[in-house]
Amino acid sequence: MDLSHRTHLRSFGLHWNSLACKCVFLVVIVLVFRAVCLHSFSGFGSSEDNFFAVKSRPLTSNSVSLTGKSKFLEVPQIIWGLNNQKIALARACLTARMLNRTLLMPSLSASLFYKEVDLLKPVSFDKIFQFEKFNSLCKGFVQLSRYSQLVNRTDLLELRKGSGRRWTADDDLHQLRRFSQHPFDEYEIIRIVGKNPFLWHDHWPVKDYAKVFECLVLGEDISREADKVVSKIREIGLKVNKDVGSPRTNGLDSMLQPVPYAAVHMRIEKDWMIHCKKLEQRLNISEICSSKDQIIQRVGNIEGLKTPIIIYLAVADDLLEDDSIMAGWKAGLLPFEKKKLGVLDLYKKHPYLIQSAIDYEVCLRSDVFVGNSFSTFSSLVVLDRTQKMINMGVKRPCGMIVRWPSYAYNLEGESKSPRPWATNMSKSSLQAISYGSNHISCS
Repeated sequence: MDLSHRTHLRSFGLHWNSLACKCVFLVVIVLVFRAVCLHSFSGFGSSEDNFFAVKSRPLTSNSVSLTGKSKFLEVPQIIWGLNNQKIALARACLTARMLNRTLLMPSLSASLFYKEVDLLKPVSFDKIFQFEKFNSLCKGFVQLSRYSQLVNRTDLLELRKGSGRRWTADDDLHQLRRFSQHPFDEYEIIRIVGKNPFLWHDHWPVKDYAKVFECLVLGEDISREADKVVSKIREIGLKVNKDVGSPRTNGLDSMLQPVPYAAVHMRIEKDWMIHCKKLEQRLNISEICSSKDQIIQRVGNIEGLKTPIIIYLAVADDLLEDDSIMAGWKAGLLPFEKKKLGVLDLYKKHPYLIQSAIDYEVCLRSDVFVGNSFSTFSSLVVLDRTQKMINMGVKRPCGMIVRWPSYAYNLEGESKSPRPWATNMSKSSLQAISYGSNHISCS
């Protein structure tokens, strides 16, 4: 250091050889090194696709790092249909697990954004699902934390996930692995900003998603609404069976076993028909769209279906243009939609998300389920039913001999019946379930 510089330092009361000055010099080196490291780690894709900034936010104390800090992941509001939201939620949970963090309880959406933009209001996770039950069932796997539990303020890292064709699944996975390591693991909160979690790249096997879905237990109020619908279906079924003198309504067995019913997720609404026709053109296949008549015919050809039986038609009434869905069913198959069942008012008092949750539960509890393999709703119902049978020790959950058989009416099986359907739990990703497939594990 030359004389002029030494003189300048002395003018501020500092000496180059002093301990204080050396400490200042070391701090400057550390700060510069840290900035260089952060810049190098952020180099994923273009600068528009990937950036982060350090801010201050309150934290919770549920997840603790080696340094004693709590660590959390925050994600954007989750949107789209109920089952896309469930997939997005599971994907956010699994992302938090990969980063060794606890997921801050995300906001869901009460309505479909493309149908009721003015009603796209955030709804808390615990207004739809049971928070404590989730953490109890998923303990040791993934966990949620409430924002109300945040007590401290510390650095927050904002991360934008990449998007576009140039952003590959490998890039995304590499980024997640980087952010689970030093220096990013020092931050208490990583906030992911950008696109909806449903559209994030998938890095986890179906069984991991199934584990998260098992922890999603509907709130008690919503579950009670589903109870009312199922009870109404079985009550009508009991009356019908008594009127025809069915053996299932006589003797001790009728007191122990509820009257069975089938549920058909009938995708013939105007929005679905537009979507499925475009999908058929893009994928160059003709096994996605199904007409009302085709669905009715194939359900009627299910082998071993004991009649008379109530057929609950799970359909979005507001979007239904064909009001003749009750006609043309085979003798012994008794179709009921919400209005005929007398539960339309029960549904109408709730926003879209809760209506869909009730319908999902009614389909899940059905003795026989028939859906469309390109529908996320149908696919997750079948996944849940498959998981239930696996938990019971069933090795091949297909056909009428199992407890909860499922079928895909858009795929033709034997004797023009719908094809038996079960989820392949050995798949390495949820791709087929997220976007649909004509390759189902029972084929």
